[in-house]
Amino acid sequence: MTNSQNKISQTYTQEDVQQILQLALVHNPEGSELTKTQVLEIAQEMGITPEELAAAEKEWLAQQGKFQEKQVFNQIRRNKLKQSAIKYGIVNSFLLLLNLVTAHTLSWSLPILLLWGLWLALDTWKTFQIEGEDYENAFQRWRLKKQVGQSIGSLADKFFKSLQP
Repeated sequence: MTNSQNKISQTYTQEDVQQILQLALVHNPEGSELTKTQVLEIAQEMGITPEELAAAEKEWLAQQGKFQEKQVFNQIRRNKLKQSAIKYGIVNSFLLLLNLVTAHTLSWSLPILLLWGLWLALDTWKTFQIEGEDYENAFQRWRLKKQVGQSIGSLADKFFKSLQP
């Protein structure tokens, strides 16, 4: 046995195993996708029962769903910010021009521009802050509002279908 073989560990932490398997999948010439049967075989070889694997897969699917919901939520927030920035630009351009035409100077329009700009800057910061308690609370409120809207929509559909002959 060579000296480099002695250095290779015979036990690995879970994080080490994840990293090694990830690298192996990247270098797999057949591609990085595995069938469900292959995943079951790998789990079995690692001493993971089919029930434990099914529970892990269920948890993973739930996490993926929440991740996708957060992506939609973030996109909606960015779109609202974009709309606010466009409104800010249009209204304040008009006010600045009006101020210049009427007073031949920038006087009363500047405080409006600055205060609205401060509000927009804070809104921008909030929009791109995607971690923390405030973000999670906003996400949960949006999610609840979306679920309530879907429930009301499905109830209305059922009601209207029951009215049809």
